[in-house]
Amino acid sequence: GWLSGYLGHAVQRDLYGSKTRLRAQLHVEYADGSKEEIGTGPDWRAFTGPHLEADFLMGEDYDANLDAMDVLAATGGNGERVDTGAEFEPLLQSHPGPPVRTFAELTPQSVTRPTPGVYVFDMGRNFAGVVRLRVRGQVGQRITLRFAERLNPDGTIYTENLRGARAIDTYICRGHGEEVWEPRFTFHGFQYVEVTGLATPPDKQTITGIALSSDTPMAGKFECSNAMLNQLSSNILWTQRANFIEIPTDCPQRDERLGWTGDAQVYCRAASLNTDVQAFFHKWLVDLIDSQREDGQFPMVAPMKVADDDGGPAWADAGVICPWTIYQAYGDTSILEENYEAMKRFIRFCVARSTPEFLPPEKFHCFGDWLHIEAATPNEVIYMAYFARSTYLLAKAAEALGKSEDVDLYNDLYGKIRASFNRAYVKDEGTVRGGTQTAYSLALSFGLLDDDMARLAGKKLIANIEYRKWHLSTGFVGTLELMRALAKLGRYDVAYRLLMNESFPSWGFTIRNGATSIWERWDGWTPDRGFQSTEMNSFAHYAFGAVYEWMVENIGGIRSDGAGYRNIIIAPEPGPTLTSARVSYHSVNGLIRSEWKKEDGKFFLATDIPANTSATIHLPVAEGTAKESGLPVTKQEDTCYLGRSEEGKEMVEVGGGHYKFVGKDVD
Repeated sequence: GWLSGYLGHAVQRDLYGSKTRLRAQLHVEYADGSKEEIGTGPDWRAFTGPHLEADFLMGEDYDANLDAMDVLAATGGNGERVDTGAEFEPLLQSHPGPPVRTFAELTPQSVTRPTPGVYVFDMGRNFAGVVRLRVRGQVGQRITLRFAERLNPDGTIYTENLRGARAIDTYICRGHGEEVWEPRFTFHGFQYVEVTGLATPPDKQTITGIALSSDTPMAGKFECSNAMLNQLSSNILWTQRANFIEIPTDCPQRDERLGWTGDAQVYCRAASLNTDVQAFFHKWLVDLIDSQREDGQFPMVAPMKVADDDGGPAWADAGVICPWTIYQAYGDTSILEENYEAMKRFIRFCVARSTPEFLPPEKFHCFGDWLHIEAATPNEVIYMAYFARSTYLLAKAAEALGKSEDVDLYNDLYGKIRASFNRAYVKDEGTVRGGTQTAYSLALSFGLLDDDMARLAGKKLIANIEYRKWHLSTGFVGTLELMRALAKLGRYDVAYRLLMNESFPSWGFTIRNGATSIWERWDGWTPDRGFQSTEMNSFAHYAFGAVYEWMVENIGGIRSDGAGYRNIIIAPEPGPTLTSARVSYHSVNGLIRSEWKKEDGKFFLATDIPANTSATIHLPVAEGTAKESGLPVTKQEDTCYLGRSEEGKEMVEVGGGHYKFVGKDVD
């Protein structure tokens, strides 16, 4: 496991220690009613059982002939003396996060034989977990299972992108009837399973996929009239499940599986809209604080192993953005209280390394807009944008905690950083340095531009997208902010165009080419070039899945006005091609549902609002046509008509309950 197993891309082990330890206590009640407690200690004995190898990255070897009771009988109970004591003094506590559990079982969709004796099972989707093997074999017969996300053109499994992760499970048969085995100490990221060593051809019942994830209960659902977007929603959820195994990892298949901070901060809100991740992130943020440097900088990964302790802009900022995002989702100030001092240390670090004008130092680490499409955003722009954003959020956190002096301090600092950003990187005609989609999106989404300048920058952003034939060019840092910026500009037509694209680069392109998960790279595989570099090519990376936040908040229109969904906004943006959507979110206050359709020139919206909350409904209907349960909203006792918004929508305030609205469609 994490203590002494192989971990990360350096193919190293024993990163915490080399001596695995167990502390246990048996509570025995005898037939005569007497009781005894037996605790571990130096008088215990150890035996080699059926588990010959058990490692996250390498896999599990299991010899069914070494059954523990058989070994015990054969040795007469005279095993080896145990080694007691630990390499460090551990803190013993109950696990602070949700346990890892099976959440689904998958039956193979097909079985092929690319070469004699080699069988490849297609599980139908990319996921993380293990397989349950069901076999009848001879004593000592060795069954080998190898795992892959994709296939080579000849039908064999593609494993080059696993790098140093062996990802092989082996089962040695006992030879007594049907044998069923499921690994307990490893997991893999895969869609395809290669099985060798079988004496007879297998069928679909030979293996079963066991999908594993931290037990974060389902919170959201998304469905609309577009099949590709429904597949995208599914891909996002399954990629989250595959990477939320104890910590928010980057990928579940290769020799990495680290808690990359940049990925987590980009995806955090989307994660909360899919499943309940409150306890999951509470636990991981402890890992993040544990990994913070003495000078206040946050690392690239948490727990901090096999990577650098300098996360750099957009990665280190997870230490501020993630606590704030979880607070916004659940309204629980304890997450801010637990992380507040660490957040302050980080901002002090950012101030200390910046120039007197709060500009970047001459040298600093920055990953940039990771995996962009030929559109490198200047590192200085990313540095300043995130410096401003984290400072702004720290001021908001201080306000939520009632720390008035800190509110003034950090609001003042934010104003100075914002002013420096504009002086250094924004020209009078609205050009943001670099001129990339990410540069404009960060400035717009983070609110770094005044209204007039934002309009000019918005036009340049649209022009850039048009220049690229209405395609995005953004990487991990810019993609979500691009969609947020377009929503701020009211350019839902452009946002939908990006979302619905099926040509490269786009989400639809990956789906058209067989994706059942979110790829690390827009070009992980292309028809003309095949697979990207094996050095870094995961097919289960959730960062680009952050768009799910935009889908829920704009297609479904479900947003929180403030923290914790006490005050709710329902403002669907139907877009030019969708005819219906059904989106729901189980908030801490109860179920929120937004179900709309366009039919016969009318717009219908059914919504559920939890008890003891209020909601403002924005209806995209013609003025004076909105009705609720058959009555004009201006005459309904259960609704309060608020008038027409600047965006041309009828606005109604409601309390908890179920509502059915209808009006003349404005399209």
